[in-house]
Amino acid sequence: MAESVTAPRRFRPAAVRRFWPMALAVAMSAATWGGSGTDDGVTSLASALSLLPLLYLLVETFQWRRATWGVLAAGLVGFTVLEAADVVEPAAVVAGVALAVLVWGGVKGRLFRSGVLQAQALGMIGFGAVALIGLVAAPDAGRYIVAAGWFAHGLWDLVHLKLDKVVLRSYAQWCAVVDIIIAAQLAFVL
Repeated sequence: MAESVTAPRRFRPAAVRRFWPMALAVAMSAATWGGSGTDDGVTSLASALSLLPLLYLLVETFQWRRATWGVLAAGLVGFTVLEAADVVEPAAVVAGVALAVLVWGGVKGRLFRSGVLQAQALGMIGFGAVALIGLVAAPDAGRYIVAAGWFAHGLWDLVHLKLDKVVLRSYAQWCAVVDIIIAAQLAFVL
C-alpha cells in the first residue's frame, strides 16, 4: 500500500500581502508594551483616542481613501508635535479640527446627503466624548474608560474592514489590532 506524502507548505506571498498590517501592528505594539503605566501615559492615550475617529472623518469628508496612511502619518506628526510643545491639549486641537471638518461637510451639503459621513460624524462625537471623559475622570476610572474606548474603536475598525468602506483595508486591519492591544494594555497590564 502506497503511503501518501503531503507536500511541504510553500511560502505564500498572498498571505503576506493579506496579513502584513496585523504583523506590523503586533510588532509596533510589542515595542511599546507596558510603556504607558503612568497617569501621563493614560492621559496621552486618552488624547490619542480622539485622533482615531478624526482620521475616519477626514478621509470620508474629503474622499481621501487612497491617502489613508498619509493622513495617519500627518495626524501622528501633528499629535506628537502638540504633545511635545505642551502648550495646548492635543484633544482640544483634534476637537477643533473635527468641528471645522463637520462645518465644511455641512456647508458643502455632504453631511446631509451621505449616511457614511453621518456615521463618521457620530463616531467622532462618540469616541471624542469617551476620550474627554477619560481625560477628566479620576486616573483609575479614566484608565478603564479609555481602555473601553480603544477596544470599541478596534471593533469600529473591524466593521470598516468587513464593509471595505471609508479607509483602506490595510489600515482598518492594522488599526483594529493596535486598538485592541492598547485596550488590553490599559485594562490588564498597567
